[in-house]
Amino acid sequence: MILRARGHLIEFPRRPLTMGIVNINDDSFCGDGTLDVGAALEQSAAPLRDGADIIDIGAESARTNRGPISVQDEIARLVPYIRSWQALVERFPEAPFDGDQLWPPLLSINTWRSDVVEAVLPLGGDLLNDIGALPDSRNAVACAKYGSALLVMHSVGQPKVPHTHMGYPDIMGALDSFFEKKLELCAAAGLDADQIVLDPGIDFAKQCDDNLTIYRESRRLSRFGRPLLLPVSRKTVIGKVLDQPDPIDRDAGTLACIATGIERGAHIFRVHNVRAAALATKAVWALHSDR
Repeated sequence: MILRARGHLIEFPRRPLTMGIVNINDDSFCGDGTLDVGAALEQSAAPLRDGADIIDIGAESARTNRGPISVQDEIARLVPYIRSWQALVERFPEAPFDGDQLWPPLLSINTWRSDVVEAVLPLGGDLLNDIGALPDSRNAVACAKYGSALLVMHSVGQPKVPHTHMGYPDIMGALDSFFEKKLELCAAAGLDADQIVLDPGIDFAKQCDDNLTIYRESRRLSRFGRPLLLPVSRKTVIGKVLDQPDPIDRDAGTLACIATGIERGAHIFRVHNVRAAALATKAVWALHSDR
């Protein structure tokens, strides 16, 4: 299996990729965002040193207890970061973590509104991390046009709107049906299958038991033949299982989800604590029977 992302060609199986989270906002649920683009760039250097293969840059928190920012504000936050990305990477003459770190790293742009995508994707971005559940083909068309990979995340309805009432008699069946339809939509939009990443959308329009089922049965999604991003970092479901209401206290549960996720076929992990995740991934992969 391969993933093509704007000139990058990533072949699997390989050690799973660590995606480091950087926020240009002031309402990140972990309190680690900044509205200073220069500070966000400096924050990005640390996860690259600590083993990030991908940096996921977002300008709007997915928290549903805060209103959305404007399209103009989101674009204004993202554009200077994207324009400075190459200079950031060039600070490192080679992969700073180890020889298996993906280098040069991928830049993932975390946005879902098509007006934002059309404004920023011409400037760069190897991966579009679309948490909007792909209601139409516009973002797929943009990725096909610029060669970026597209992450398709399962959810229901628009982001920034609570969907805590949602439940599923068969969450894995719902994921199967959703991804079948979205892969067909992407193909019709001209996006190659090799440019698609799947994300089951942990904590998005799901109950705790739904999330646990996804973690337990994520290998079922391998039938689509696409890389699977498993969102594990400090998730609400981890907090409930461990009785840890503060997200900062959920890193142990995050690492447990990474270890089991590797055994169940996940390819990418999106995390806050990059160093811990990268080291855990390296250790588990060294013991993995399929490497």
